[in-house]
Amino acid sequence: MKARVKWLDHMSFVGESGSGHSVVMDGAPESGGRNLGIRPMEMLLLGLGGCSSFDVVMILQKSRQAISDCEVLLEAERANEDPKVFTRIHMHFIVKGHNLSADKVARAVNLSAEKYCSASMMLGKTAEITHDFEMIEA
Repeated sequence: MKARVKWLDHMSFVGESGSGHSVVMDGAPESGGRNLGIRPMEMLLLGLGGCSSFDVVMILQKSRQAISDCEVLLEAERANEDPKVFTRIHMHFIVKGHNLSADKVARAVNLSAEKYCSASMMLGKTAEITHDFEMIEA
Protein backbone atom coordinates (compact mmCIF):
# COMPACT_ATOMS: atom_id res chain seq x y z
CA MET A 1 0.00 0.00 0.00
CA LYS A 2 1.32 3.41 -0.91
CA ALA A 3 0.17 6.96 -0.36
CA ARG A 4 1.45 10.46 -0.95
CA VAL A 5 0.84 13.68 0.98
CA LYS A 6 1.84 16.98 -0.62
CA TRP A 7 1.90 20.41 0.99
CA LEU A 8 -0.31 22.92 -0.84
CA ASP A 9 0.09 26.17 1.11
CA HIS A 10 -0.37 27.60 4.61
CA MET A 11 -1.20 24.38 6.55
CA SER A 12 -3.12 22.65 3.75
CA PHE A 13 -2.09 19.30 2.29
CA VAL A 14 -3.50 16.95 -0.31
CA GLY A 15 -3.34 13.23 0.36
CA GLU A 16 -3.35 10.85 -2.58
CA SER A 17 -4.01 7.16 -2.09
CA GLY A 18 -2.38 4.39 -4.06
CA SER A 19 -5.81 3.62 -5.52
CA GLY A 20 -5.97 7.09 -7.07
CA HIS A 21 -8.22 9.03 -4.67
CA SER A 22 -7.45 12.41 -3.13
CA VAL A 23 -8.48 14.28 -0.01
CA VAL A 24 -7.64 17.75 1.27
CA MET A 25 -6.42 18.07 4.85
CA ASP A 26 -6.01 21.37 6.66
CA GLY A 27 -5.21 22.65 10.11
CA ALA A 28 -7.32 24.72 12.42
CA PRO A 29 -7.06 28.50 11.97
CA GLU A 30 -5.27 28.83 15.33
CA SER A 31 -2.55 26.57 13.89
CA GLY A 32 -2.17 28.50 10.65
CA GLY A 33 -4.76 26.55 8.68
CA ARG A 34 -7.74 27.93 6.83
CA ASN A 35 -10.24 25.16 7.69
CA LEU A 36 -10.37 24.00 4.06
CA GLY A 37 -10.39 20.29 4.81
CA ILE A 38 -10.48 17.55 7.37
CA ARG A 39 -7.89 17.48 10.15
CA PRO A 40 -5.38 14.61 9.95
CA MET A 41 -6.47 13.12 13.30
CA GLU A 42 -10.10 13.28 12.20
CA MET A 43 -9.02 11.32 9.13
CA LEU A 44 -7.48 8.69 11.38
CA LEU A 45 -10.72 8.39 13.36
CA LEU A 46 -12.72 8.11 10.12
CA GLY A 47 -10.33 5.39 8.97
CA LEU A 48 -11.16 3.41 12.11
CA GLY A 49 -14.88 3.84 11.49
CA GLY A 50 -14.58 2.85 7.84
CA CYS A 51 -12.40 -0.18 8.52
CA SER A 52 -14.69 -1.50 11.25
CA SER A 53 -17.90 -0.75 9.33
CA PHE A 54 -16.50 -2.63 6.33
CA ASP A 55 -15.97 -5.67 8.55
CA VAL A 56 -19.38 -5.46 10.22
CA VAL A 57 -21.27 -5.19 6.92
CA MET A 58 -19.28 -8.04 5.34
CA ILE A 59 -19.77 -10.33 8.34
CA LEU A 60 -23.51 -9.58 8.49
CA GLN A 61 -23.92 -10.20 4.77
CA LYS A 62 -22.08 -13.52 5.07
CA SER A 63 -24.38 -14.35 8.00
CA ARG A 64 -27.33 -13.78 5.66
CA GLN A 65 -28.66 -10.85 7.65
CA ALA A 66 -30.99 -8.55 5.69
CA ILE A 67 -29.17 -5.30 6.47
CA SER A 68 -30.18 -2.11 4.71
CA ASP A 69 -27.88 0.38 6.46
CA CYS A 70 -24.92 0.52 8.81
CA GLU A 71 -23.59 3.64 10.50
CA VAL A 72 -21.01 4.09 13.23
CA LEU A 73 -20.79 7.16 15.46
CA LEU A 74 -17.35 7.69 16.94
CA GLU A 75 -16.34 9.75 19.97
CA ALA A 76 -12.69 10.11 20.90
CA GLU A 77 -10.61 11.68 23.63
CA ARG A 78 -6.99 12.69 23.15
CA ALA A 79 -4.06 13.15 25.50
CA ASN A 80 -3.58 16.71 26.76
CA GLU A 81 0.16 16.74 26.01
CA ASP A 82 2.18 15.94 22.90
CA PRO A 83 1.96 13.52 21.32
CA LYS A 84 -1.79 14.02 21.59
CA VAL A 85 -2.68 10.41 20.86
CA PHE A 86 -6.18 9.05 21.16
CA THR A 87 -6.65 7.72 24.68
CA ARG A 88 -10.33 6.64 24.51
CA ILE A 89 -12.57 5.89 21.55
CA HIS A 90 -16.18 4.79 21.67
CA MET A 91 -17.88 3.32 18.60
CA HIS A 92 -21.68 3.16 18.46
CA PHE A 93 -23.00 1.10 15.54
CA ILE A 94 -26.51 1.64 14.21
CA VAL A 95 -27.55 -1.29 12.04
CA LYS A 96 -30.81 -1.21 10.12
CA GLY A 97 -32.45 -4.21 8.53
CA HIS A 98 -35.27 -6.70 8.52
CA ASN A 99 -35.48 -9.40 11.21
CA LEU A 100 -31.93 -8.83 12.39
CA SER A 101 -30.45 -11.17 14.97
CA ALA A 102 -28.98 -9.31 17.96
CA ASP A 103 -26.55 -12.20 18.49
CA LYS A 104 -25.28 -11.94 14.92
CA VAL A 105 -24.92 -8.17 15.07
CA ALA A 106 -23.03 -8.44 18.37
CA ARG A 107 -20.83 -11.15 16.88
CA ALA A 108 -20.05 -9.00 13.82
CA VAL A 109 -19.14 -5.98 15.96
CA ASN A 110 -16.99 -8.10 18.29
CA LEU A 111 -15.20 -9.91 15.47
CA SER A 112 -14.33 -6.61 13.86
CA ALA A 113 -13.05 -5.16 17.14
CA GLU A 114 -11.15 -8.24 18.29
CA LYS A 115 -9.94 -9.91 15.10
CA TYR A 116 -10.38 -8.21 11.74
CA CYS A 117 -10.13 -4.41 11.96
CA SER A 118 -6.48 -3.48 11.44
CA ALA A 119 -7.12 0.15 12.40
CA SER A 120 -8.72 -0.95 15.67
CA MET A 121 -5.74 -3.16 16.49
CA MET A 122 -3.29 -0.30 15.86
CA LEU A 123 -5.22 2.41 17.69
CA GLY A 124 -5.92 -0.02 20.52
CA LYS A 125 -2.22 0.17 21.42
CA THR A 126 -2.74 3.69 22.83
CA ALA A 127 -6.49 4.04 23.25
CA GLU A 128 -9.16 2.17 25.15
CA ILE A 129 -11.67 1.31 22.43
CA THR A 130 -15.22 0.43 23.41
CA HIS A 131 -18.22 -0.31 21.25
CA ASP A 132 -21.92 -0.95 21.37
CA PHE A 133 -24.74 -1.18 18.88
CA GLU A 134 -28.40 -0.66 18.30
CA MET A 135 -30.65 -2.26 15.72
CA ILE A 136 -33.47 -0.57 13.86
CA GLU A 137 -36.13 -2.55 12.04
CA ALA A 138 -36.32 -1.34 8.43
